Amino acid sequence: MSFNLRNRSLLDLMDFAPRDIAYLIDLAAELKRSKAAGTEQPRLRGRNIALIFEKASTRTRCAFEVAVHDQGGHVTYLDSAGSQLGHKESLKDTARVLGRLFDGIEYRGFHQSVVQDIARHSHVPVWNGLTDEAHPTQVLADLLTMQEFGDRPLRQLAFCYLGDARFNMGCSLLIGGTQMGMDVRICAPEVLAPPAGLVAQMQQLAQTTGARIHIGTDPAVAVRGADFLYTDVWVSMGEADAVWQQRIEQLMPYQVNAALMRATGQPRTRFMHCLPAMHNLETELGRQVHDKFGLSEVEVTDEVFESEASVVFTQAENRLHTIKAVLVATLS
Repeated sequence: MSFNLRNRSLLDLMDFAPRDIAYLIDLAAELKRSKAAGTEQPRLRGRNIALIFEKASTRTRCAFEVAVHDQGGHVTYLDSAGSQLGHKESLKDTARVLGRLFDGIEYRGFHQSVVQDIARHSHVPVWNGLTDEAHPTQVLADLLTMQEFGDRPLRQLAFCYLGDARFNMGCSLLIGGTQMGMDVRICAPEVLAPPAGLVAQMQQLAQTTGARIHIGTDPAVAVRGADFLYTDVWVSMGEADAVWQQRIEQLMPYQVNAALMRATGQPRTRFMHCLPAMHNLETELGRQVHDKFGLSEVEVTDEVFESEASVVFTQAENRLHTIKAVLVATLS
């Protein structure tokens, strides 16, 4: 069964219905198989895609570029230094120009209102590569990963997100899991919980999708029976270094370590992370945190990150396949 998503933008997971998301996950799995088999058919020949990055990126940029090239299209990369977006030219004017030159636009930056305005004025499909409020392409990859490693349908799987749940990852996972009818646990200190309005909206949606939602503060309770434990960095891009001390004090009880993995009571619980992760001293930032706070591991221990339970690099690869599915579904 297929659905017509042509010319649709993906600004937030709520833009698509549950059946649309399920279709994209299945299409991504199909594209992943065909790439591995060498039988992939390019469906974006002649398509030109603009990639706007106001925030630095590794996985998102590479996944979009490889996805477009695999499918026969072309990309133009624009960062904050290489365009006039918001500097000498208004966002509205830039969007109208790019919409005349390109078949689709990816945006990665700070404010959700920016990607919404680009979609409003460009009149071509626009895809959110990350804003402070939403990260839909990441969660599509996460759902594909859970489908691959779960031994049951998504609606029968449970995942627990631990950490700062106020922003893009906590909120987008809550939305995506609810849409897919999953057992969704969000575990964070009360001051770092998802917005109350979003939680109420998802609880109402869960009555339709069959999702089970748990918002709590006790990791031992939240992880019990979970098939996947998920975490993210404790200080997001754009936040001041000064918040590290407070965030460490708030979130150290939520660190994913071997004891917490055992607390699920599930021998096959998997570990997930959207990357980059602070699990050792092999990065400049990791060494800075160690020098200031004495920590060699932050949101996840190296033991868990490097264990057989970790599926983080399959997650990273799946960014390619789910982004490709979005491009094919909305452009081809």
